[in-house]
Amino acid sequence: MASIDPAVASVLDTHPPNDYSDEDELLDSLDDDPALDTFREQRLQQLHEEFNKAKHFRNQEHGHYTEINNEKALMDIVNTGADLCVVHFVKSDFHRCGIMNRHLEQLAPLHFETRFLRINVENAPFLVTKMKVQVLPCVIAFNKGISVDRIIGFEGLGYTEGTFTTQDLERRLLRSGTLLRPKVNGGHEAGSLQRNHNGSGSRRQATKPDADDDDWD
Repeated sequence: MASIDPAVASVLDTHPPNDYSDEDELLDSLDDDPALDTFREQRLQQLHEEFNKAKHFRNQEHGHYTEINNEKALMDIVNTGADLCVVHFVKSDFHRCGIMNRHLEQLAPLHFETRFLRINVENAPFLVTKMKVQVLPCVIAFNKGISVDRIIGFEGLGYTEGTFTTQDLERRLLRSGTLLRPKVNGGHEAGSLQRNHNGSGSRRQATKPDADDDDWD
């Protein structure tokens, strides 16, 4: 995939895809760029293409973190409905799945080119067996129907809810190519995830969670 001109990327990231409503407004934002030069027409064309792409993705329910209740419907989306997908296998009563849910909810509207989905393991017995999902939370990244990364629990992300951030998760998915460019910053960070039950901003001590909240077998 061709890289996006930095000036175009700046305009797009200042106006999140779910807020796109007027292409002229986006073009005006680009026109305000003092660095416009001989690349002006190419930048305008690229911005126009990205605007149309965002509209198409919105029509395909991108930009949302969607729960799918039927595993065949999920397989259809992963295999033919979207090139890039992030699928979270969950149990609704698992605290750690709820933590992962909130991070994915932060990423979905920022990375509109990727479908963010979740399915309850109880509704996906075939996929759970086929994908060998045993520990929750389990997040699997797909590119054109092929699994390219698997995040088990919080492994590689700080291990506990108190020691990883939405940006950590974004970086992991960027490495697999499931997300196209970094977009999370301090303003988008899920600040509530860094607070303890008393509302303070301190991180919890990194301790290994109870096994009962990982393995449902």
